[in-house]
Amino acid sequence: MHLTKREFTKGMVAAAGLAGLGPAVAFAAEVSAAEARAIAKEAYIYGFPMVDSYRIQHAYFVDTQNPEYKGPWNHLVNIPRVYTPADTAVQTPNSDTPYSMLGLDLRAEPVVLTVPPIEKDRYFSIQLIDAYTFNFDYIGSRATGNGGGSFLIAGPDWKGETPNGIEKVMRSETQLLLAVYRTQLFNPADLDNVKKIQAAYKAEPLSKFLGKPAPAAAPAIDFAKPLTPDGEKTSLAFFGILNFILQFAPPIRPKRR
Repeated sequence: MHLTKREFTKGMVAAAGLAGLGPAVAFAAEVSAAEARAIAKEAYIYGFPMVDSYRIQHAYFVDTQNPEYKGPWNHLVNIPRVYTPADTAVQTPNSDTPYSMLGLDLRAEPVVLTVPPIEKDRYFSIQLIDAYTFNFDYIGSRATGNGGGSFLIAGPDWKGETPNGIEKVMRSETQLLLAVYRTQLFNPADLDNVKKIQAAYKAEPLSKFLGKPAPAAAPAIDFAKPLTPDGEKTSLAFFGILNFILQFAPPIRPKRR
């Protein structure tokens, strides 16, 4: 299907949820078809990792009817088994590191992740992935060691001081993010040991960690319906989902020297 410049521009604006920006729409109409397509291509390349990652997180933490659903946001879910080809949300999961999954919503307050001491010859990691899909920090054997401890995961708006009992503050540039735990499994008979380690992992709001009253809850989110992997390649709704995700990724201003 061939779209005129005006049709293409209107479709882009509507899909991105920007129909209320009258002057911006008028300005967009002055953009040539070639320029509009170049902008759309750059926006698609920029946004694809975010939109596809959102598809996975929506399956894990939002859509309770999805077979991949793990649990609600800010609730750590252990998966004490080896992944199989039936686990399809992520293309290539490991078969020797049973997973724990945690979707973090940091809008109200930070979350503290506590890990137990783990024997030094067992690998474990907690991969912290923001909405941009940046691996902005790690907890684990190679990054923080196997000695255990509590780590504070803070969103872009948090300006508090490091509390007592916190090993390190790890800052995300986005308010929603994914924490992927991996705990090494040596052999099938080792699974009970992995289960004990997973049971000792803890995720709790900072207020609970400090024994203080919780702040006001963040507003409920009306989550956008994700596209299928095929739809991500063809639908203009892609830009609307990207626009939805970006509201949880506030611009980060560089610090003045």
